[in-house]
Amino acid sequence: MTDKPVEVLTEAEARAELARLAQAIAAANTAYHTLDAPEISDAEYDALKRRNAAIEARFPALKRPDSPTDQVGATVAEGFGKVAHRVRMLSLENAFTPEEVAEFDDRVRKFLGHRGALDYTAEPKIDGLSLSLRYEDGVLVQAATRGDGEVGENVTENARTIADIPQRLTGAPVVLEVRGEVYMSHADFAALNERQSATGDRTFANPRNAAAGSLRQLDASITASRPLRFFAYAWGEVSAPLSTTQLGAIARLNELGFQTNPLTVLCDGPEAMLAHYRRIEAQRATLGYDIDGVVYKVNDLALQQRLGFRSSTPRWAIAHKFPAELAWTELLGIDIQVGRTGALSPVARLRPVTVGGVVVSNATLHNEDYIAGRDSRGQPIRGGKDIRVGDWVQVYRAGDVIPKVADVDLARRKSDAQPFVFPDVCPECGSPAHREPGDSVRRCTGGLICPAQAVERLKHFVSRNAFDIEGLGAKQIEMFFNDPILPVRSPADIFTLAERDAANPLQKLRNRDGFGEVSAAKLFAAIEARRRIRLDRLIFALGIRHIGETSSGLLARHFGTWEALVQAIDAARDCSGPDWEALTAIDGIGEVSARALVDALHPDSPERAEVDRLVGMLTVLPVAAAATDSPVAGKTVVFTGTLERMTRAEAKARAEALGAKVAGSVSAKTDLVVAGPGAGSKAKDAERLGIEIIDEDAWLRLIGG
Repeated sequence: MTDKPVEVLTEAEARAELARLAQAIAAANTAYHTLDAPEISDAEYDALKRRNAAIEARFPALKRPDSPTDQVGATVAEGFGKVAHRVRMLSLENAFTPEEVAEFDDRVRKFLGHRGALDYTAEPKIDGLSLSLRYEDGVLVQAATRGDGEVGENVTENARTIADIPQRLTGAPVVLEVRGEVYMSHADFAALNERQSATGDRTFANPRNAAAGSLRQLDASITASRPLRFFAYAWGEVSAPLSTTQLGAIARLNELGFQTNPLTVLCDGPEAMLAHYRRIEAQRATLGYDIDGVVYKVNDLALQQRLGFRSSTPRWAIAHKFPAELAWTELLGIDIQVGRTGALSPVARLRPVTVGGVVVSNATLHNEDYIAGRDSRGQPIRGGKDIRVGDWVQVYRAGDVIPKVADVDLARRKSDAQPFVFPDVCPECGSPAHREPGDSVRRCTGGLICPAQAVERLKHFVSRNAFDIEGLGAKQIEMFFNDPILPVRSPADIFTLAERDAANPLQKLRNRDGFGEVSAAKLFAAIEARRRIRLDRLIFALGIRHIGETSSGLLARHFGTWEALVQAIDAARDCSGPDWEALTAIDGIGEVSARALVDALHPDSPERAEVDRLVGMLTVLPVAAAATDSPVAGKTVVFTGTLERMTRAEAKARAEALGAKVAGSVSAKTDLVVAGPGAGSKAKDAERLGIEIIDEDAWLRLIGG
C-alpha cells in the first residue's frame, strides 16, 4: 500500500489498496463478530473501512465483489439458532476529524435540499455487543445478536438474565424491537477476571470481549453469573411510532424501563456536536465503561426516513471515533501471500506487541515499493528508509485491521541486515509475477493453475454474502481442494460432492477425519439447499473483478433473470453498439464494470463454460422486488435537469424503492424520462426515440408523492 492520501492515489494504487483492505477487514469481521477475539479496536477497524469507502468513492469502477462497504458484521457462530431480523441491523459510517463531521452535515443537507435549522442527537458509542430485543404485547419473546445484519444468533434465554433488560413492558406498542449494546463496566470486568484467574479459567483481554463471550454462552447459567449491562439507543420493527424525534424516542424507551445513556444530548449543528464530543472525550477515562467515539443522528425521524440507507449504513447517522495508538516492535520476518486476483501481498511477522489493549503479531507491508521506502512514482516515503527483517518498526493501527508499519528505527538496525528482495515468481505455483506499468502490485500470471488463486476464489464463492454454505468454510475449502478422493477445484464441483461420495464404495466422507455421519449429512444437505440461489448472490459469488455486492444487486434487479443477463452480455460482447450502450447505461454500472462483466462471461471466455456448468445445477431465483404494485415497478426511468422538490439522490432512492430501474442515460429500453428545468441532451434523445417525458410534478403524482 502507499502512504498517499486517497485523493492522489493512481488507479493502480487504488486497486491494490482495495484488495488489501478487503482481505484485512474480512479477517477482522470474523475475529470480532464470530470468534469474540478481535485483533484490533473498533476505532481502528472503522478507520480502515473509512479509507476503503473513500477509495471506492473516488474510483467507483474499482469496487470489489467482496467490498467491505456492503458488509455488516460476520456470520453466525455454530451452536446458536438463527434469527432473521425483520429490520436489518446496520453499521455506521465513521468520521475522525471535525472536517468530516461538517461534511456529514453538508451531505445530509444536500440530500434533503435543506437550508434551515437541523438538529442532531449526540451520544457515546458504547464498545460492546449489539443486541436486538423483540417484545410482543409487552412481553420479551426474542433476543438476537446483530450477526451479519440480516441474520443473528438467538440468545433469548441469556438476555433474560441481564438485569437491565425488562421482561415485561407497560404501555409499549404491540410490537417493539429495542436495540442497544450489551457491555460490562470496568469494575465488574476487573472482578470477573479476578474470579476467572482464581479458578484457573481463561481471563478476558478487555470488557468488550468479556461481554460478548458472556452473552454468547450456550449455557445461560454462565451468562447469569456474569455482570452484564445494557444501554438502549435504537429500535427495529415497531407497530406504532415511539415519537417524532430521535431524542423523544430515546426518552420513551427510558420511560418503558430501559437504561439509556444520560450523556445523550440535542445539538443544533456541527459546532455543538463537536463541543459535546470534546466533553465526552474528556470524561472517557472516568465513565466506568468503554466507549470508542460519539454517534450523531438526525433528530427528526421523518427526515431520517427520507434520508434512508446505503447498502450497509444509514445516511442519517455517523460515528465520530476516537484516535488510536502507536507501538514499537521487532520485525521477525516477511511472508508473501497470494490473493484471489493473483496479487502478491507482503505481510510483516512481528514480535507480539500490545497496542491499545490488543496484541498485534502481524502487519501489512502493502507492496514492494513500500518495503523499499518509496511510493509508486519512485518518490521517498519514511525519509527513504527501507524495511528489513530484524528492524525495529513502529506499528500504527489507526486505519488498519492488519496494522501497518509506519516507521523504522535505523539506530537499532543490525549491521548484517540485508535489503528485502521481492520475489518475481509466485511462491505458490512458480509462475512469473509481473508488475504492469503504473501498477503498485506484482501479480501471479498463473491464473486458475495457481492453487492460491483457485482456493481464494472458492473461498469467496462460499463466503457469507455469496452462497454461504453452512459447514463449508475456508478451512473445508482448503481441505477439499487438496483432497485426492473428493477434490473441489471449481464451484460446480461443490454440487457434485454428494453424488461422488455416494459413488465411491470406499472411504466415505463420514468415515474420514473431521467428519462423522451427522456432519457429512449436514454438509450435503446445506449444499443441496443452496441449489436455489438468488440471482444477485450468484453474480456476486462468481467473483468478477469490479462487480461487488452492490453492482450484483443492480444487475440482478435490472435483468431479473440469469438468462436475460447472459443474453445482454452476449449481445454486448463487442463492447460497442446499442446493446453495449444499454449495459453501460445502467445506473451504477460504468464502462469498467461492464467490460469486466463481458470479459468474464463472454461466450468464448475460459470461465463461461465452467459458469454454464454451474448454473445448470442451480435454480436461480429473482431478487425480491422492492415493490410490485407501484405504477413504475419494472420500468426504466431516467432523471434529467434540475429537480425542485427533492434532490436527485432522493428521487433515485424513492424510484428504486418502488421497483423502478434508474438509468444514467436514455436508450431504446428507457420507459420514462423525468425532466426538470435545464434538461438537455437526454430530453432530446427521449423525444427522438418517442419515449414519454414528464415533469417533476407529474412524477410525484404518478408515484403518489
